Amino acid sequence: MSAAGPQVVTRSGRLAWSLYDFANSAFVTLVVTFIYSFWFTKQMADDPVRGTQLWTRAVAISALAVAVLSPLLGVLADRRATRRRWFVGLTLSAIAGTATLAFVPPPHAMLALVVFVITNTAYELAQVFYNAFLPGLSTNEDVGRVSGNAWALGYLGGLLCLVFGFLFTGLPGTSIEPIVSTDDGWNIRATNLLVAGWFLVFALPALLTLREPAPPDPTASTNILPALRGLARFPQALRLLVARLIYNDGLVAAFSFGGIYAGVTFGFDFGEIILFGIWLNIAAGLGALAFGWLDDRLGGRTTIIWSLVGLFVAALLIAAAPDRRMLWIAGTLLGLLVGPNQSASRSLMSRFLPRQKTAEFFGLFALSGKITAFAGPWLLGEVTAWTGSQRWAIASVSLFFAVGLLLLLAVDERAGIRDADDEEHRLEAGAGGRAG
Repeated sequence: MSAAGPQVVTRSGRLAWSLYDFANSAFVTLVVTFIYSFWFTKQMADDPVRGTQLWTRAVAISALAVAVLSPLLGVLADRRATRRRWFVGLTLSAIAGTATLAFVPPPHAMLALVVFVITNTAYELAQVFYNAFLPGLSTNEDVGRVSGNAWALGYLGGLLCLVFGFLFTGLPGTSIEPIVSTDDGWNIRATNLLVAGWFLVFALPALLTLREPAPPDPTASTNILPALRGLARFPQALRLLVARLIYNDGLVAAFSFGGIYAGVTFGFDFGEIILFGIWLNIAAGLGALAFGWLDDRLGGRTTIIWSLVGLFVAALLIAAAPDRRMLWIAGTLLGLLVGPNQSASRSLMSRFLPRQKTAEFFGLFALSGKITAFAGPWLLGEVTAWTGSQRWAIASVSLFFAVGLLLLLAVDERAGIRDADDEEHRLEAGAGGRAG
């Protein structure tokens, strides 16, 4: 299949698109969440406290960069129909940056952070253009399943790569020992090469075969302020973005604090935290897969609503868990609903956008997920300091889900789809008039 011309809905196109989720999740799982970040805070800085401070600042800086750049690049790509070029370029940049991390040894913490910020920013921006392909690879009747299946495949990819990563790192409390040298943390740093290779191999079908997903939109302004004001024509999309801005902060907080909570409050060791994280990711993947049909039958809004109700309950159960057994049960409920929440949010946004503005809208979608991402972790820290209890901190996460749910109730999915169809017809009529 040529990479030129309009995207056509095909099974092979959907598979190539879904495999990209399988590919890129290795970066989040091994570099950002489980292996490299943990090692960095322990070994690259002078002490773990300083390491944690440096790492969280790097994550915050990259999140800010994504929040600023994603809407701008989205509008620029829509205007010139260069979504695919940005997708390929940013993906290859993220892969190259991941490989580079392997060759930065201790004590060059600042160099490693610079490389990580650039890499993580490229990775997150690539998601804007990856998501922009979704409307052209699905219909309003099956977008939930397409998004959910890809999200579930992503969790699977991250977990499988993590399993291979243990061959490099070893696993405390088991017979798994590193297969490479541990000098200067090479066994940990080498996992970045594994991630880069994994990312490249499984992303190739998407990089080589996906076509430009939509025609250019000459009306798109490269000034981000008109793009933001243009959301007034899409009130349902705007309401979704505002609601997601709140409830996504709850998800960020839960996952950033989950390992700390299990370790401090329940005494989990490193091996147990890893296993707990693996299980939560499995549950999230199964949830995204199972709820895809609900999304298509009842709508993305309904799916998100039910996921937020469940997440609200799960957060309170985790906070009140008297023992490890209840923590595992409540954590499983949380995991099962995270996948559907994220997948349905993406599919609902896909229903609300005209084809000509896919990158612009998903740029704003990325903005809504990043601009206040600090709020959840910040609240957890403040509540912990104020109450002296991590349980109250976890309980406070439920507020994000409750407020996000109330805001989402104002979203009218059918009206949002009509708004997108009307805008698409208007843009097509305008293009036809200019051509004539």
